[in-house]
Amino acid sequence: MQRSLLLTILFSLAILMSFGSDKTKLHEEEKAVAEEELNTGAMIIDHIIDHHDWHIMDIGDKAISVPLPVILIDNGNFVVFMSSKFEHGHATYKGYKLEIEGDHKGKIVNTETGEYPLDLSITKNVFALLLSIMFLLWVFISIANRYKRNPNTSPKGLQSLLEPLIIFVRDDIAKDSIGEKYEKYLPYLLTIFFFIFFNNLFGLIPFFPFGANLTGNIAITGVLAVFTFIITTVVGNKNYWVHIVNTPGVPWWLKFPVPLMPIVEIMGLFTKPFVLMVRLFANMTAGHIIVLGFISLIFIFGKMSVGLGYGVSIVSVGFSVFMIILDLLVSFIQAYVFTLLSALYFGMATEEHH
Repeated sequence: MQRSLLLTILFSLAILMSFGSDKTKLHEEEKAVAEEELNTGAMIIDHIIDHHDWHIMDIGDKAISVPLPVILIDNGNFVVFMSSKFEHGHATYKGYKLEIEGDHKGKIVNTETGEYPLDLSITKNVFALLLSIMFLLWVFISIANRYKRNPNTSPKGLQSLLEPLIIFVRDDIAKDSIGEKYEKYLPYLLTIFFFIFFNNLFGLIPFFPFGANLTGNIAITGVLAVFTFIITTVVGNKNYWVHIVNTPGVPWWLKFPVPLMPIVEIMGLFTKPFVLMVRLFANMTAGHIIVLGFISLIFIFGKMSVGLGYGVSIVSVGFSVFMIILDLLVSFIQAYVFTLLSALYFGMATEEHH
């Protein structure tokens, strides 16, 4: 349990560093075209990407949002201020401006030099990540302390809620996939399972401080996949690497003079974590897009006719509720699949020759 907490912190540090290059992030203030029509595509994209502030709601023409710290390193200068100074991209502050259009939309530019400084800002996803870290630490420190104080008593409260999931990961994922050496990898597997599971659920809660599409950010899923790749590569035994460079049971002419099978196997080393990254990212992002698409139908048909908008709203809300309920299941399944595949990779890397 304690090692799992340490891994959570290490994950978080690595993910925070990855956000430096993930800056296609901007809160779209252009909600409508000149005729005040709903820009559905912009609204959906605005929800699923990252921002320098946390938008809550609009009241008339006024946007209510939570400003977040902007942290820049520009030619050795360390610059810190709140994102509210940009006025949603319409103002310049200290010689910096938030791009609101073009190829660099969402990036912060130095208006004097035209250069883009290193952006280490606390964005919406970073802030959501920090909140989830604190939540996970609180949950598992509380459970660990209860186990220490009362090791022989039946679980209660939060402990009784999460213990079946912990046992599930241990018995049905780690033991079955890795074998006798499963305990070595259990802290990592528990960490990624609960990290993905809780953040999937948090993304479905549509109000502050929840609702961030954290596991639908490819920087997040990419870092998790890289951790699995590194562990698999480091712990791989002799039998594992022999099967990659000289696969048994394969005709010799597939290995020499053109090493076709070794090339395929080596490519597989990189496609496995790539699939892990894209699967989680695509599934969680798709869930948000589908729900927002159904909600958008209300306003699209409402623009044609008020009565038609009310009629479509019944169907749209019904399907949206169904999709959110389905996403509750998907949240668990995606955490399970990511953890299971990671465990299978570890099992293949450590399996001894029979």
